[in-house]
Amino acid sequence: MTAHVDVRSSGAIQIIRLVRPEKKNALTGAMYRILADALAAGDKNDEVAAQVILGSGGVFSAGNDIADFMQAAQSGKGLGDDVTRFITALATVEKPLLAGVDGRAVGIGTTMLFHCDLVYATPAAQFSTPFLDLGLVPEAGSSFLLPRLIGYQRAFEMLVLGAVFSADRARECGFVNHVVEAGALEDRVLEAAARLAAKPPEALSMARRLLKGAPQQLTAQMREEERLFSERARSPEAVEAFRAFLEKRPANFGRARGVGEA
Repeated sequence: MTAHVDVRSSGAIQIIRLVRPEKKNALTGAMYRILADALAAGDKNDEVAAQVILGSGGVFSAGNDIADFMQAAQSGKGLGDDVTRFITALATVEKPLLAGVDGRAVGIGTTMLFHCDLVYATPAAQFSTPFLDLGLVPEAGSSFLLPRLIGYQRAFEMLVLGAVFSADRARECGFVNHVVEAGALEDRVLEAAARLAAKPPEALSMARRLLKGAPQQLTAQMREEERLFSERARSPEAVEAFRAFLEKRPANFGRARGVGEA
């Protein structure tokens, strides 16, 4: 285990586990780097047939580590190379990708799931994407994938209104396959991964490619998302939103217009 991410193999399955429970598995730049490296290595490894992402401590991921994110945003380097590598890997991974979600999945903790082939969740799972409340825009291809997955209005409800989806609502909408008890979650995910690993690999790869379609439109939308996200991260609205978050007060976007002005 390195920098709060545990990567190990179980037979033909690579298991990537987020292990920063004291921070609700919030992602740092170092964690993004390991996640991107793990997905790339799993794709290249002939012994790996499927990859699984799990949380720990009753939480999947609280999204970006706020302090880490603000430092990156102020640097003017956009999302950062490691974040870009990870979300690109999600869109282009060639082997089946599964996830098991227990507890909160916030921001990237939710949007990464739209790239997965199968998602299992516990009754305690909650999915939210509070980008707009932080003065940002959706990321990781979510503005492309989610309307196609659950329909425009429900995607708008999650990505723009900021509604929190329960496990049952997520299953009803279609981005969670099954809701299972917490004690059975990991076994169910690994069982499904093992079933996929036992299938003819070339036929599996072709079927997956046919279902997902060509990635060019998705990756183009991801580049536009990243451009706007990086721009918004330095905006007066985002500055006010993050200040309010750290100061534990409601944001006042009426005064955001004056933030940073002479």
